[in-house]
Amino acid sequence: MFNKPTQPPPQHAADPNETIAGPVGASEKQFMADLNSTASPKNTLANDVEIKGSIKFQQDLSVDGKVEGEISSPNGMLVVGQNAEVRGEIKTKSVTVYGRVHGNITVDERCELKANAQLHGDLKSARLVIEEGATFVGKSEVTPNKVTQMKPEILRQPDQQPKAVAAGR
Repeated sequence: MFNKPTQPPPQHAADPNETIAGPVGASEKQFMADLNSTASPKNTLANDVEIKGSIKFQQDLSVDGKVEGEISSPNGMLVVGQNAEVRGEIKTKSVTVYGRVHGNITVDERCELKANAQLHGDLKSARLVIEEGATFVGKSEVTPNKVTQMKPEILRQPDQQPKAVAAGR
């Protein structure tokens, strides 16, 4: 009477005829591939979504709406869609921009500005790809070798400490 069902609930299959707003031309295939990647779970904010506040995520996030505030993730990959407008800081592992960003971007690995992308802000990244037709107004700092440069330290052994000389009278 109170038994749990033994079969898993049916899963929603993606409609192959369903269209997602993306960039026009050759970039559309890449945009669709970014959105439909099955490598890891995706979170998507559609083009009719507007958010004011900070967003934190763990895996992947696709934004095609308007966001005003910080977007951050220590391990995540962000896709800013063609219809997206982000006003605020972006701090993620990597980002691909198809739309508009007004704010600074700081990524640990790779930043891609696609053909119709607009970035008005500073950029810090290990790798940077800017396609022809993209607009970038700001400063960039690209550090491909993110090896922490440490200054050599001089270690003295206890027996190597300078000894005080006693003056005799």
